[in-house]
Amino acid sequence: MNHPKRRVRGLTVAAVLAASALTLTACGPDIGSGGGGTASDRLQAPTTDQPEGEITIWDRSGDLFKVFDGVIADFHKKYPKITVHHEAVDINAKLQNTLITGTDVPDGVFLDDAMVSGFADHLWDLSDVLKPYVKDIAPQKIDANTVDGGIYGVPYDLNPGLLYYNATALESAGIDATKIATYDDLLAAAREYQKAKPGAKPIHLEQGAFLGQLQLEMYASQLGTSLADAKGKLRLDSPEYKQILTFLDTVQKEGLGTRSEYLGQTDIAEMEAGNEVFYPWAIWFDFAPQQLLPETKGDWRAMELPAWKDGGARSGAMGGSSFVLPKGGKNSQLAWLFYEFLMYDEAGYSAVWGPSDVYPEGLNTSIPAYLPAAEPTKPLFQKVPALGDQDLWKVATEAGSQIPAGTAIPSWWNASTDYLGTDLQRMYDGELSPDQVIEKAGADIQTNLIDRQ
Repeated sequence: MNHPKRRVRGLTVAAVLAASALTLTACGPDIGSGGGGTASDRLQAPTTDQPEGEITIWDRSGDLFKVFDGVIADFHKKYPKITVHHEAVDINAKLQNTLITGTDVPDGVFLDDAMVSGFADHLWDLSDVLKPYVKDIAPQKIDANTVDGGIYGVPYDLNPGLLYYNATALESAGIDATKIATYDDLLAAAREYQKAKPGAKPIHLEQGAFLGQLQLEMYASQLGTSLADAKGKLRLDSPEYKQILTFLDTVQKEGLGTRSEYLGQTDIAEMEAGNEVFYPWAIWFDFAPQQLLPETKGDWRAMELPAWKDGGARSGAMGGSSFVLPKGGKNSQLAWLFYEFLMYDEAGYSAVWGPSDVYPEGLNTSIPAYLPAAEPTKPLFQKVPALGDQDLWKVATEAGSQIPAGTAIPSWWNASTDYLGTDLQRMYDGELSPDQVIEKAGADIQTNLIDRQ
């Protein structure tokens, strides 16, 4: 995952690409059936101990590119005969045409999970090479990369949802946020804070259509559901989505929510003023107190999300990325060794998430999807000063362990934000009820996206 602000921009562009990727498999070259259909679709690992050759790896420019670049020297210690050409690429703009033409296809690509299914026919099924590791990878990440029984991505990060809160502001109002166990408790705490600080709107409500829907899916993930089932069937019309939308509608109607774009000018101003003190979001929100909130830096803390019911899961997945290996790459087997080192070798994942020149305290905006690397008692990144020296690693890994298994993300997911994400905003405007959001967005997604595949 890149720096969160840049990552959001990438996801927004991905929404456009994913919509066009719906037809990619129909217009691309005949490079295999995908879907785990035949043995020839499944990548195999090299059979020699010291394979040699050259690989081209695409990553997005930015901080994470620099992190991965710094691990290449460690990889060379294990595989000195493999040369890595590491390229910073606008993947969202370039990957589709590259796969269609089959020209200069990279051996490995960093890709948002929401994009994987749309490109599956052009990617190696990694079921065989991942087999030794599957049982130790977060189930939600395996499911997110599974299409028709095949696994098409090497899971990279786990982005557990957390409840960030301004502990100093809440304590001044006599509120102990750590006692919040359910979303009903969160509503009660928000009402109590508003009484102590009139004019405050304590809970963040996302104003962007794309990120608003992504956050909605975080809440749904907690309840073990998502926008589509494993076969791509829409399941928006459900008690789970009704419960989530009713909660969000309540926050808006009672004036308990600051409706603003993620880390936009209004968002930052309201947090700095102590008016917005609860932020249910992915782990990568921690960038804000570290870089964008000088007035309240050190006041913020993180905890598990509230549960939707007593004893329920205390976290859900919000976003994520994986590594994919296109069939058109010249040295896919060698690229697999690079990703295997990066994600499943202690030297590799320690270099990714541990202290580095890029992140002196470690990469603390995500945690590994590989569970042996995400051991709560063995932190890869250090305590976060901007969170009052809190042990975010422990909080995040314990939250991540509660994320329910999920399903593959349908190829039309990003395009669906034009409907569900937009209608969610209309609900906040008072134009639609939760039931109307479900009915209208569901019908539009079915007609305009699913039925046209």
